[in-house]
Amino acid sequence: MERFGDAAGLLQRAISSHAFPAASVEVGRADGVAWRAAFGRLTYAEDAPRATEETIFDLASLTKVIATTTLAMQAVDAGRLSLTDRVADRLAAWRGLDREAVTIADLLEHASGLTAYLPFFRDHHGRVEFERAICSLPLEYVPRARSIYSDLGFILLGFILEDINRAPLAQQFDYEGLRFNPPREWGERTAPTELDLWRGRLLQGEVHDENTWALGGAAGHAGLFGTAASTGTFARLVLRGLRGGRSIARRETLARFTMKSTVPESSRALGWDTMLTSSSCGSRLSPTAIGHTGFTGTSLWIDAEQDLYIVLLTNRVHPTRENNGIQPARRAFHDAVVDAVRAHG
Repeated sequence: MERFGDAAGLLQRAISSHAFPAASVEVGRADGVAWRAAFGRLTYAEDAPRATEETIFDLASLTKVIATTTLAMQAVDAGRLSLTDRVADRLAAWRGLDREAVTIADLLEHASGLTAYLPFFRDHHGRVEFERAICSLPLEYVPRARSIYSDLGFILLGFILEDINRAPLAQQFDYEGLRFNPPREWGERTAPTELDLWRGRLLQGEVHDENTWALGGAAGHAGLFGTAASTGTFARLVLRGLRGGRSIARRETLARFTMKSTVPESSRALGWDTMLTSSSCGSRLSPTAIGHTGFTGTSLWIDAEQDLYIVLLTNRVHPTRENNGIQPARRAFHDAVVDAVRAHG
């Protein structure tokens, strides 16, 4: 679409400079889609299939907000979970004076004291081993004294949701084309991620995150796959809720989960991140905008004040995660989208 020509040009230049081989985008408002497009090829090979609007991406940490945070909101609405519940009352292995007061809200706000990441997949497999290992880790800081973005806290949230809902996480969330452990028939239209030396193969239709892989492909912090369109469908639901309409949770619950944390120097809400001019969303979204990124090169930002959502899905980790060329391109892309929306009303 011509109005988004500058944004499209930015993505095409990013592909030419090998920031990522493929990209799929959707931009819209609460009442519908304004722009959807795909760019590049699934790999850098000249004969690789072209990306299309049907291309599926490993959403990585968008799982945290799309699946885990949503399921947590719904559990709160159903009375099965409270943000003030102590983790120690939900997970028997979470023991110690340093962590006895840590709550569900602390996990969601990345303020539990847990470190960011550890490669448990090298020595552990399955929930029992992961749960024991994470719960017995020395805390990196005093809970609620600061915020460190942590995969580990969201892994525990996934376990807690499995207990609450008495079902594996993958069975709890299979929504509008967003799912864990995608079926084999999705394989050919899924953008490959990394050439993984640990598993000895190029990953395509198989979760990139190694800890999620060791947990069977579905975890609280990663594992979802989907298209820009399916991610956009979810975004519209959230946007409608933020603007007072029907949504994925009660209005007051959604408002609480998208409220910025009071933890010192934190930009986090409950699950969601919030707008910073130095973040992935560029500098033109409203101060109340919420969003998240995924390690594989994905992002979702939702701005209720401007009635706008922006989905950007790429496979920037192909063929290696060492490529960080997406960062300036992503910020510029979001700024270009907002400029286009403002210019055309």
